[in-house]
Amino acid sequence: MEQHIETHRFQAETQQLLHLMIHSLYTNKEIFLRELISNASDALDKLRFEYLTHPELKKDNETLEIRLEVDKERRTLTIHDNGIGMNKQEVIKNIGTIAHSGTKEMLSNLKGSDNQELSNTLIGQFGVGFYSSFMVADRVTLLTRRAGEEEATRWESTGDGTYQISEAIRPTHGTSVTLHLKEADPENKLDDYADTWQLKRIVKRYSDFVSFPIRCKEERDIPKRDDEGNEVDDEYETTVEEVTFNSMKPLWTRRESELQKDELSEFYKHIAHDWRPALTHLLLKVEGSLEYQALLFLPSEPPQDLYYYGAERGLQLYVRRVLIMERCQELLPSYLRFVRGVVDSADLPLNVSRELLQQDRHITQIRKYLTRKLLDKLKEMKEAEDNAEYLKFWKAFGRAIKEGLAEDFEHRDRIADLLLFQSSADPEKLVSLREYTERMKDGQEAIYYLTGESREVVEHSPHLEAFKAKGVEVLYLIDAIDEIMVQHLTEYKDKKLQSVGKGEIDLGTDEEKEKAEKERKEKQKEVAPLLDKIKDKLSKHIKEVRLSSRLTNSPVCLVGNEHDHSANFERLLNQSQSRKLPKQKRIMELNPQHPIFLQLEKRYQANTEDPSVGDYAEILLGYALLAEGSELHDPHRFNQLVASMMERSLSA
Repeated sequence: MEQHIETHRFQAETQQLLHLMIHSLYTNKEIFLRELISNASDALDKLRFEYLTHPELKKDNETLEIRLEVDKERRTLTIHDNGIGMNKQEVIKNIGTIAHSGTKEMLSNLKGSDNQELSNTLIGQFGVGFYSSFMVADRVTLLTRRAGEEEATRWESTGDGTYQISEAIRPTHGTSVTLHLKEADPENKLDDYADTWQLKRIVKRYSDFVSFPIRCKEERDIPKRDDEGNEVDDEYETTVEEVTFNSMKPLWTRRESELQKDELSEFYKHIAHDWRPALTHLLLKVEGSLEYQALLFLPSEPPQDLYYYGAERGLQLYVRRVLIMERCQELLPSYLRFVRGVVDSADLPLNVSRELLQQDRHITQIRKYLTRKLLDKLKEMKEAEDNAEYLKFWKAFGRAIKEGLAEDFEHRDRIADLLLFQSSADPEKLVSLREYTERMKDGQEAIYYLTGESREVVEHSPHLEAFKAKGVEVLYLIDAIDEIMVQHLTEYKDKKLQSVGKGEIDLGTDEEKEKAEKERKEKQKEVAPLLDKIKDKLSKHIKEVRLSSRLTNSPVCLVGNEHDHSANFERLLNQSQSRKLPKQKRIMELNPQHPIFLQLEKRYQANTEDPSVGDYAEILLGYALLAEGSELHDPHRFNQLVASMMERSLSA
């Protein structure tokens, strides 16, 4: 029967990736073996899990393993596994395409890049380690058969943009990847990977922790013996024996003192598919009524899909060293979704489903414990004498941590202790809420903040003038998530968080506050008719006009009531909506000491029907909107008024 061979083209992104591989972006080519062993290990884990629901697939005396086979004459290296295997459709899906958000953007960044660190992220970042084979091979052949199925599939490519696929025969389930190796080239850091000594070295370095045996036939020279069993001087004979290259002891079962830095680094890359080193790790062992172990890692950089809705997240869940779930979301709250690692429980059933996990009290207990331990670890990093590591973490993941204030009431105080903000005190340093409260002014009753789209916009806001004059520190909340955060974090250590852009502000001692309030009320009563006229003129946009206690230099600003949305939040909502929401009415505050207000008051007193008073009111509204970074209600009308005012001024 004639064999039917199909030729397919790689997906465009896959073709670009192969080009990068073949043209050697990676100086460390030996990691190809780590990636192929990792794929084989995953296939074995999946089969072991499949046995739970389909025990008929399991064969008597079957040993799940990975085997390396070398043919020095043909210069081939084959990585065998007897794992879950693939059928034809799965081969095309898994090898012909890269299904990962952000792939195109990453490839675009890498094109023509000389940045080695950026280049090195590609393999792990997108879980496409199979393609690293083309760094060391001219041709790659894959033979696979899915467990429970009879047909096998053969896949082959030279990395030229196409691959061939056909039916094949394989006696057992599993996958074999055969690399037709390039010639060794020391100048291009291409070692001889047909040398079993090299393979053993690479396995010990990168894959010693893999929980399945990695076996290989190894040649050894042993002393020759005579018929009586005595060694013959200076004569040796070659023997071949199968040896296991890895220790197979999972890292999370060891003591902290037994963990080597290199082992931790490689294990992190194995489970996180992240080429960059982890920032730190946390080894946990819990004994008692509930027993489990965990090894958790904090990444040093955020993944591309950290804020991508629908991205897979979660820790690997093992039950008595059997991988049950590759991404168990129930083990950590979503704001800690960047944490990578494993949890191994002795108390969960092997056939646990995701639906059962959501109701399992053991999972709830594990989740609480892991969350608390991670937050305590972060606090320890933050309060260290040299907290550079925490500052790096905060830059990468601070926004995600802030999400926890809205979703994790139980740990809200712990999360609040981790927060860092820019402030008016020092543009070079971030400040915590604890540090802020420790240097509050005598008599200061609130933690003041102002939200905005950037530091530059916020620190030039007229709302800050009285605070700058009094030397009162204000936090600058310039992340979009901050608008949500302050709705849930309303106080810290019995100190209320208060926006300087909302409500009324009174600063200074009790005597100063009392005196200022008395003077303001007297002045407000005196100019009430003028304020009413301005309010009538601007009633479409303004709900109240009053004199300000927060302005010292600017003539006007807009504020909200205590429970109103900020102008910044309103802008963010409109950016996320297909239709713009109607603008909420604001409160206009006028500076009673400013020359503009004093002259406007004179003009009104001279003629209460002067139409220019209304024009100046409109200009003041436009001024206030521009000062806070908001859009004008009617730019054309504002321009007309400004031009008319300039014309009258120049004529006078």
